[in-house]
Order: sequence, then structure tokens, then C-alpha cells
Amino acid sequence: MIALKDTPPETELATMTIDGERVDFRVGETIYEVAERCRREVPTLCYDPRLEAFGACRLCVVEVEGQRNPVASCTTRAVDGMVVRTKTDGVEKHRRTLLEMVASENRDPASAIDPLAGYASQELGALLERYDVHPGGRFAGRQSGSSNEGDKNPFILRDYDNCISCYRCVRVCAEQEGDHAINVMNRGFDTQITAEFGVDLRDSECTFCGQCVQTCPTGALTDKKAVRGSGLPGEVTKTRSVCPYCGVGCAVDLVTKGDRLVGIQPAMDGPANEGALCVKGQFAFDFVQHEDRLSTPLIKGADGRFREVGWAEALQAAADGFRKVKETYGPRSVYGIASGRAPHEAAYSMQKWVRSTFGTNFIDNCSRS
Repeated sequence: MIALKDTPPETELATMTIDGERVDFRVGETIYEVAERCRREVPTLCYDPRLEAFGACRLCVVEVEGQRNPVASCTTRAVDGMVVRTKTDGVEKHRRTLLEMVASENRDPASAIDPLAGYASQELGALLERYDVHPGGRFAGRQSGSSNEGDKNPFILRDYDNCISCYRCVRVCAEQEGDHAINVMNRGFDTQITAEFGVDLRDSECTFCGQCVQTCPTGALTDKKAVRGSGLPGEVTKTRSVCPYCGVGCAVDLVTKGDRLVGIQPAMDGPANEGALCVKGQFAFDFVQHEDRLSTPLIKGADGRFREVGWAEALQAAADGFRKVKETYGPRSVYGIASGRAPHEAAYSMQKWVRSTFGTNFIDNCSRS
């Protein structure tokens, strides 16, 4: 029997059976939440733990003893004494048929899968491979979706030929961000995700937080910068870091290929942001490898012109200059401002230097919030 640990005493618990195993659950949980915690592989394409359950894709159906038809586990509350089967022959046949219908209606999902895109963008491709489903098939016919590649916004590629109408992008925009920048238009094969009056995202309420990209399970929405970087040589590497742009401390994954930064993704398990980022944290990283960025120290000569020098000479010149200012005008004549584009270690070192060298708290950060 699987029991819950560290449960607050005021939490009401109950017991159910999943695939022959008795498990405890908190009253109010859905069957899907209980199954996830018990490590049962229940597939879904419309579910995002940050959003209200929608029950649109029907892939998460399970058999419940006493119920005539399978039920959507993401929208069905667990009940004390309930007996659930998550992987019977009937349920697996149901899931495969649904995936065949999805694959027949859309372009080959493999064409939309990019290893640099959102954390969820390979969900559909992975399920098609798992159930051995291929585009076309017995349900081949009319296709839905219409790409909006003409949208000239600089960040998000809207490739709706791969849209499966899960509405996760619409819901995350409304429920998580409160922007309501995109919505659903028409029905059936003519269903389309659109901004108000069909305008470009630049002219809508979109704040370019990138949440729609991160939640899309098919790659219909993609980070344009990541796509451009996908052609660079080298393996894709992700490094956990913290966004330096403000004081919230959003956790991010820096996506690199070789020595090039090609994308930034919000950390879904970030304690401060829980998968959210602002437009700067998501897309404003061009300065890292910009051709105009200084790579060699410069010192201004008596003639007013800058000349390139080595680091030792540059640091000595800076130290002499600060020492002269302190001796002439006193320690309170120096005020330090750290850059929001510098690593947190640099900001820490700078405040430590100002406080220890000048004995003041005259230190700030341009991105302080």
C-alpha cells in the first residue's frame, strides 16, 4: 500500500485502488493527480499542472469499476473506495485511436520538434512513437490549422499547421499571465488560435512572456531565436541559473550549443517563478554574444582617445583612479551601480567591494525591484 508522507493532520485522507494497489490520497485530488504520484504512465496532451484541468484530449481516460464508460482522469475526483485501472487493453486501444485521429489531421509532428524549443514541445511526438502511430493512416483526410508565419513579431513562430486545439496556450495566457492576448476562433477543422481581430502579436495584448511556447505540446508555437540557433554545431546543453534582470530570482535553464547561448527557458520547478518569465528573462540575451560587446579593456589617454590594454594595466588604472577620488573627496563620493546583465556573482562581488573599500552602503542595482 502506498501511503502519503508528511501530510498535515487537518488534511482528510481516503483510500482507493489503482491497478490492484491500494493508495492513500487527499480528498479533492483527481484520479490523474493520484496516478501521477503513484508513477502510473497516464498520457495526456491538454494537461498542464499549472492550469485548471480541461479534459479535452481524452487521452488520460481510465476505467473505473462501476462506470459504464472510461472517464477522463484529469477532471474526475478520486472517491474513497474507488477502483481504477489505468492500462487495460480497452483503454490503450482508445488512446491509440485518438492519437491516430490527431496525427491524421495535422502535419507530421516530427517536423515541428526542435530540441531547443519549449519543455513540452515533444509530447505529441513522444506519444506517437510510444503507440506506433504515424501521420496519415486510416483516418487521413482534411487537415486543420493554418500557420501564421507572416506574423512579424521577433520572438514567437506561430506554426498552427501543428496545432491540435488543446488550448493550453490560450489557457496559460489567461490563467497564468492574465493577458488574454490569444483566443479560439471557429470550430471543427476551421478552429484557429488567434489574437484579437487577427492582428499580429505585436499589436495585441501579448507581453511576450513565452508561456504559450513553453506549454505547447506539439511545437506549433516555437521560440524563433531557438530555431535560428538549432543549426549551430555542437550538442545541446542546459545549465540551471538565475535570471539577473530583477530581484525576483526566477530560475532559468540556459540552453547552449558549444560556446553559444541559443535560448533561455523558464525552470518549471523554479520556486520563485514556477515556469514563468517576463519578456526580458525569456528573450533578452543577444547582448551576451553581440558583435559590439567589448572583449578587450580600454583606457582613455591624455588625448581623449581610448587604447587597448591588458587586464593588469586596466585594473591598476581603475584602482589608482578610485584611490585618488577617495583621498580627495572622501569615501562617500563613490556610488556603485551593478548591471542587471551581469551574473549574480559579479553583483555580489561589487557590493562587497564598495562596502569593504569605502565603508558605505552606496551600492545599488539597475534592475532592483
